[in-house]
Amino acid sequence: MGHIIKTPAGTYRANWRDPAGRQKAKTFPTRKQAAAYLAETETTVTRGTYVNPHAGRIRFEVYARKWGAGRNDEAMTTARDASVMRARVLPTWGTVPIGRIDHSAVQAWASELGKQLAPATVRECCRLLKAVLTLAVRDRVIGQNPAEGIRLPKRRRTDADEQVITREAFASNLLPEIPERYRALVALAGGTGLRWGECIGLTWDAIDLDAGTVRVSRVAIEVAGNVTFKPYPKSRAGRRVVPLPPFVVRLLRKHANAVPPGPAGEVFTNEAGGPMRRTVFRAWIWRPALVRAGLLGKVVQVDVKRWRATWRDRQGNEVTEEFPNRRVARARVSRSAQGGLRFHDLRHSYATWLISDGVPLNDVARVMGHEQISTTLDRYTHAFDAGAEKVRESFADFPLTFEADESETGD
Repeated sequence: MGHIIKTPAGTYRANWRDPAGRQKAKTFPTRKQAAAYLAETETTVTRGTYVNPHAGRIRFEVYARKWGAGRNDEAMTTARDASVMRARVLPTWGTVPIGRIDHSAVQAWASELGKQLAPATVRECCRLLKAVLTLAVRDRVIGQNPAEGIRLPKRRRTDADEQVITREAFASNLLPEIPERYRALVALAGGTGLRWGECIGLTWDAIDLDAGTVRVSRVAIEVAGNVTFKPYPKSRAGRRVVPLPPFVVRLLRKHANAVPPGPAGEVFTNEAGGPMRRTVFRAWIWRPALVRAGLLGKVVQVDVKRWRATWRDRQGNEVTEEFPNRRVARARVSRSAQGGLRFHDLRHSYATWLISDGVPLNDVARVMGHEQISTTLDRYTHAFDAGAEKVRESFADFPLTFEADESETGD
């Protein structure tokens, strides 16, 4: 049971034992204050809501390391969160005692981030801050989470969210500009909706060219430039069999004859025979192909030895420069232009094509590897616009049509 003693300095020290039986104490200027605090503390011990009054002195960065060490996430998720924590969260909160972080300070921080970063990035920063503080609450380091109830900027859809390419542009513009070694890779992504990691992790024993199917069960992950493989996809639904369109089968047969498999039978490798890195592919293969296909920026010849390159910068402004040859002009657009079709947009395009053609949503969800059909609905409902005319046509000959009969109006 707790008790109060008067110190030689004339103050009053409240003494109690915490739930672990350790002796604790805190000093107050008056006996009344000490008694009130002791009563409240003993109540929290009895109810199981006790918080060590001294634990809040721990700096946030110390607890963030503890939180990170106790996670059990995929390597890519861990690396991504560590990067955001290091670049966005710790510079502000790292040296702050965890007990001194209050709600208004967190709200002010989130609002300031919203002026500089995209809403999705702000949400990631606040999610990590809240996760560390949640652990502190559960460990009884602080009584409540000051990041609860923070007002975050709304994520607004942008043009980049719905980037799709038509089948005609994919087949006639993009594919011919992809170097032959990587053409089957791009065709597979556009013809099956497989993710990058699913394509790169693919081995020949998972492909049946005669039956026209591909089995998704192995995935490549890239962390800090290092590519490794895991024997399972993103989710349970990700382990699936997807039909191969005839044009993909043809390109895969051609690829098999031209490119030797990787060490474990990988279908797609870099020129050295090793695993492909997404960042390298994007910079050296994908974006240059977009420029050549006319899908990113614009390069036109204005004189015998003069080429004009036009692109959009980060602020959406149009930039124009002239170069002595087309190769240099295209390279500049590839490096400098903002936006453009992403490799992952081939997956969005694939789903959009299927939905627009009237493929049932449950079948689309199955080949896409979505666990819930609601995921397919949420992400690809915009594709229904292409089928709106079909809905109208279905009612074109509907027999119940009403026309005003002038003879019945009485006029």
